[in-house]
Parts: sequence; C-alpha cells; structure tokens
Amino acid sequence: MIESPLLEKLTGYIGGRWTDNAQGNTFDVYNPATGEVIAQAASMSEDEVKAAVAAGKSALRLTSPYSIETRRKWLEDIRDALKANKEEVGRILCMEHGKPLQEAQGEVDYAAGFFDYCSKHIQALDAHTIPEKPKDCTWTVHYRPVGVTGLITPWNFPIGMIAKKLSAALAAGCPSVIKPASETPLTMVALFSLMDKHTDMPDGMVNLVMGKASVIGKVLCESPDVPMLSFTGSTEVGRKLIQDTAEQVKKLALELGGNAPFIVFDDADLDAAADNLIANKFRGGGQTCVCANRIFVHEKVADAFGEKLAERVNKMTVGDGINGGVDLGPLINKAGFDKVKRHLEDALEKGAGLVAGKKPEELGNDLFFPPTVVTDVTSDMFCYREETFGPLVPMALFRTEEEVIEAGNDTEFGLASYVFTGDAERAQRVAAGLRFGHCGWNTGTGPTPEAPFGGMKASGIGREGGLEGLFEFVEAQTVPRGF
Repeated sequence: MIESPLLEKLTGYIGGRWTDNAQGNTFDVYNPATGEVIAQAASMSEDEVKAAVAAGKSALRLTSPYSIETRRKWLEDIRDALKANKEEVGRILCMEHGKPLQEAQGEVDYAAGFFDYCSKHIQALDAHTIPEKPKDCTWTVHYRPVGVTGLITPWNFPIGMIAKKLSAALAAGCPSVIKPASETPLTMVALFSLMDKHTDMPDGMVNLVMGKASVIGKVLCESPDVPMLSFTGSTEVGRKLIQDTAEQVKKLALELGGNAPFIVFDDADLDAAADNLIANKFRGGGQTCVCANRIFVHEKVADAFGEKLAERVNKMTVGDGINGGVDLGPLINKAGFDKVKRHLEDALEKGAGLVAGKKPEELGNDLFFPPTVVTDVTSDMFCYREETFGPLVPMALFRTEEEVIEAGNDTEFGLASYVFTGDAERAQRVAAGLRFGHCGWNTGTGPTPEAPFGGMKASGIGREGGLEGLFEFVEAQTVPRGF
C-alpha cells in the first residue's frame, strides 16, 4: 500500500471536512506498473454527492461576493503548496498513473502554473464601466460567478486537468464539486490535503467526491443547484452530458477526444520534427488527447524521416516510472493495452510495415507497450480513424498541401494539430485550413496556462487557459444606471 503524509485520509471532502462513505464502500486503486493494489478509496453515495452540492451552495456568495484579493490569495496559496510539495505529489501521481517520475513532477509544476496565471490576471474579472453612455445611462458590466460547478477530470493528467478547471472556478468565486477518475484519485486527495492545510477557503468552497461515475454524474447533471459542468474525457461521454443536461440548459465546458495530425513537409527540419514528435507522442505513454495520432510525411522525405524516428524510438527505455532512466511507463489498464495492440494488428494486416517496436505476438502480458512505428498507413486502418491513446506512431504519405489539409481534417475531431515546414506562408495557410483549436508550427508543444486551449467540432466546447479560460466560469451581468 502507498504511504504518504498527503494521503492520511482516503475519503471524500465535503463542507470542509474529510467525509467517509456511510456504508464503508471503497474501490481499489492500482499501480499499473506492478498490478498491485496501492490504496482503497471511499466510494461516495448519491446522498453524499448531494451533500457536497449543498455544501457548495452554502459557500456561494452572490450579493456579497468574495473580493478579488481574497480569491487571489486562494490561488497563490494553492500554487505555493503545489510547488513546495512537487516531489511528493509527483511520486503519488507516478505510482497511480505510471508515467515517469520526472514527467509526473513536471505535471505538478504545470498545474501550479494555472493557479499562478489566474492569480496574476484575476483583475480582468473586476467590474468595468463602458466609456459610452447609450440611452443616457451609465453602463457597468459585472462578472458574476456562474454558481456551484461540477468538475470532472480524466486519469491521464491527474493534477494538470483539475488545475485548469479549479483555478478559473476559484478566480470566478465558484464553489466546486470535484470528481476525479477512479483510476487516479490519489493525486486529487493529495491536492485536497494541501488545500485543507495551506489555504483559508470557506467550508464548501471545494468538495471532493470519488467513486462511480454513474452515481456522481447523475447528481451533478440533475441538480438545479449545479448550473455548470466542466468535463474532460471522451466525446461519447461529452455527448451524453449534453443530452442529460439539456432540460436544465446547464452551461458546459467540454474538452473531448482528439485525432491529431502531425504534418511534415519536405522543407521541414527533419531532426527537429523527429525530436518534437518523440516528445509529443510519448508523453504520458501516448495517452493524451493532444498527442500526434496520424503522422503525415511528404513522400520525398518519408524514408529519411522514418529512419530518424526509428533511431530515436529504438533508444527509448520502457519500465516502471518510479525508476530513474525510464522514458515510457505502462499503459493505464488492460483495456488501453488491448486497444493499442488491436490497432497495431489491424494496421499490419492491412499492409502497414513495422519500422520500430514489436510484432503483436511478441508483446508481453503486462501493461508495458513498447514505442512502435509503422509506415504505409491508409485511411481504412483503425489507427487512422480512431484515437489510439498509446505509443503507436502511424505514418502516412502525402504529395500536396491541399491533399494533406483535407486528410488532416478527415475526422470528426478538432483538438490539436501540428505542422512542420520552413515556409512561413505555407504554415499560415495550412494552420488556417486545419479545423483544430491548437495548431503547433514547428513545435509539438501542447497547452500552456497563458493561452486558451480547447477543441473545434466534436472535440469540445469552451476554452481552458488564457484570459478566455479565466472567463469560462463567470456570467456577464450588465447594469445600466439612469440617475
């Protein structure tokens, strides 16, 4: 079992108090690198989730809202607590997720960055009077908290994803009911432990409920006291949330699935493109919505690029993320492993060539999937049509700019994309033509706290990060004054 000073309680946190499930129900948390149970966390009931909503409602202040300085202090305190405890939070994250320890600790820094950004730009949420005086009135715009928010996060970034949501919610003055993924709840418990010890937030401002998505999601969708949900996860679940909240016309912020194109033109710096693809694709074991899923390489440089990629991939080490010198940890569970294996089998059966990695029959029975590269990928293959969510790099050829823009857009998703070319005008044309909320030019980098991030098409609604993300949890109220 995992031991940590940040995991003294493995229960919910409701109304400022650690709260166990009344019936003692728990669920197991596994280390995917070893298959061992490392903790048992409380599985909250419907009544306990309702109590969390009620606690959030009691903390909401509309007629006398929490001041900007008060909210800024909350954000700064959380930022400082995360930075001071980066090593331990990262260790917990590594053990329940599997990503390499250094990468896990880097995610804690990334999370702290969102609280830092919101603290420094929270003044943007202050009321302002417009310079014009239409209808002989003075017009003031206020940014009111939308209310109690349900924040639902995925397992692939256990601290990064909640930081995006919670930083903006607290900046707006919104209480939250937070549900982490059942695969990775311990990092969230650690965050709540830090907030309990190092912040002076009112009881009910932040509430933690763990357990079955069907139980928790039902309450959050049906409760009239939760006017907003922020969810990161699959498009399938996102669509269900839209349906389940339609009657109440809830505000939704959704970051959903991806199928990112990574385009390499013949004038690209191939070494830089290969380095960026490695960093982009294998972060979190390839289990990110923004990692490259379809790699389009110009036919003139395909062989050279494939060689450079294979050379880098063959040097990567796979193992338990808690150990030093590991580039790639395990996949999160057997279902994730089986999906990547199925995509590899399908690609090879339909004519793809294996450039790096192992054949399906050579794979072990654990959750360690080696970094794998295949070529001659076509549009009828699973790895082209679906989001693989694993360390499989499928390479397809293209000839023209128009062709690759069309191919890149040949998906319902529109989250992240990447273009590598030395031609600035071409880069601008291609970026404008790709219907993706994020388009890296000569970089494989993903989101940052300072800039808005979110999807187009079936990849979501709303933005996280930047000023746009800061405004996601407020509603503008206009107050004209006649005398």
